[in-house]
Amino acid sequence: MIGRLNHVAIAVPDLDAAAALYRSALGASVSNPLPLPEHGVTVVFVALPNSKIELMSPLGAASPIKSFLDRNPGGGMHHLCFEVEDILAARDTLLAQGARMIGTGTPQVGAHGLPVLFLHPKDFNGTLIELEECAKSSE
Repeated sequence: MIGRLNHVAIAVPDLDAAAALYRSALGASVSNPLPLPEHGVTVVFVALPNSKIELMSPLGAASPIKSFLDRNPGGGMHHLCFEVEDILAARDTLLAQGARMIGTGTPQVGAHGLPVLFLHPKDFNGTLIELEECAKSSE
């Protein structure tokens, strides 16, 4: 069901400082900040040859990562994102197996403009999992 690792997300208290660190210390290519008000975060993506790192910080007081940063003030790994061919089929298969979704289970548009869902961390060894539908190729 799951395909390629799309990204590893790291919650950070200061997005500008984190992006600068990845640029200067690691020589990474870092995208411009992208505010995602519907998700309550601002993100940047660190480009890697085989995947990405998503650095994210809270956007607004109701941000879903605010409580994570309250518990981990220095930041830390927040979730893993895997690609799936068909997000609705993946959701239905997982629900039939007893997995829980975060939210309603209806896919939302993620940072890449593609449908995403989040799986409850208690069902996946304490790790929050994001599923993102692969971009359809135009052949």
